[in-house]
Amino acid sequence: MLENFIFNWRDAVDIAVVTILFYQVIQMLRGSRAMAILTGLGLLTLLYSIAIALGLYTLTWLLQHIFSSLFILIVVIFQADIRQALGEIGSRRFFRKIATEQKSLEEVVTACVEMARLRVGALIVFERSMRLGDMIKREGVRVDARISRQLLMNIFYPKAPLHDGAVIISHDKILAAACILPLAEAKGQNFGTRHRAALGVARESDAVVIVVSEERGEISVAFKGELIRALDGTRLRQVLNESL
Repeated sequence: MLENFIFNWRDAVDIAVVTILFYQVIQMLRGSRAMAILTGLGLLTLLYSIAIALGLYTLTWLLQHIFSSLFILIVVIFQADIRQALGEIGSRRFFRKIATEQKSLEEVVTACVEMARLRVGALIVFERSMRLGDMIKREGVRVDARISRQLLMNIFYPKAPLHDGAVIISHDKILAAACILPLAEAKGQNFGTRHRAALGVARESDAVVIVVSEERGEISVAFKGELIRALDGTRLRQVLNESL
């Protein structure tokens, strides 16, 4: 019987692959709405076990019917997250993080702080593992330029021809400007078009999006479908270093 428990290299590979996959999934879900929903499903499972142990027949019957439709519930609840995860896997860079050089990040932070001070609106998208080429092809204007605060401020100057839309940054370069982004629904929240666009692309991809509000002079960052608001230069720098 001992030969059945011999640990060979196939078992090691099997365990390593499963561990890496679980780690990547947890990294994607960490801090997102999906993690909160998964926690709720875990609590329902625990409640179901308790109901069976205590003989609570009505509660057991109700939870059984909920779990019988669990697959459909998961598809409906996690449709945006599933689309994002499949997009990351299909991008061939699922296990790799696209980093932006610290000098370039500093240029972006400086530009955003200055634009917030001057009440100049801006929308800056950092492309990560998921390609955003379709957004560039719609109405975007190709730029292919080195990142600099002067160029960013010129693009978003209110009378400049490219100010209306988003700038997309990829591989340490300003890839395109005047890009049209999908708008997210924001029921019950007083979000302008820029904030809705930032949430829209952050929910459909793994991009990190900076929004500078011209009305309030406020800097926000959208990431994983959530919006972090009222950032100063130090906090913006910290958020970008953690997410990129």
